[in-house]
Amino acid sequence: MAELCDDCWIDIANDLAEYEGATAGLTPKPGSDDVEWIEPAKCPECHGEIMAFPTNYDRSVHLASREFPAKEIPSRYRWRLMRIPGQFPPVAVRVAAAHPLPGELVRPAHVAVCLSPDAVAAVEDARESDLRRAQSREPG
Repeated sequence: MAELCDDCWIDIANDLAEYEGATAGLTPKPGSDDVEWIEPAKCPECHGEIMAFPTNYDRSVHLASREFPAKEIPSRYRWRLMRIPGQFPPVAVRVAAAHPLPGELVRPAHVAVCLSPDAVAAVEDARESDLRRAQSREPG
């Protein structure tokens, strides 16, 4: 593995975050003396519940509040949550290299379940891209 200077790491992490859609801000953590009820964050477009999770490269991503079967979510929007000992909350890792089985559960990026017209169009484009990729791999 190569070691990167801080500036190079920031550039790579920012590029990866832009590519993976991990451009969310983290939800501030309440202090130990806070006793007020904290409402879940809401999407400004569809008003659905969103949850911000840190990624494994120090950025954050908005994920849906529940898991879905992988076959229902385009590949670019599939994430998993991994628990790292001594760290809370869990870390979001995009499912990219290892394709899950169709029935395996993944946590989608919020955009994959958002009802805003822009999100719906982006998800449809991602589905078509997955279909083209799958057809190009078929023999014959």
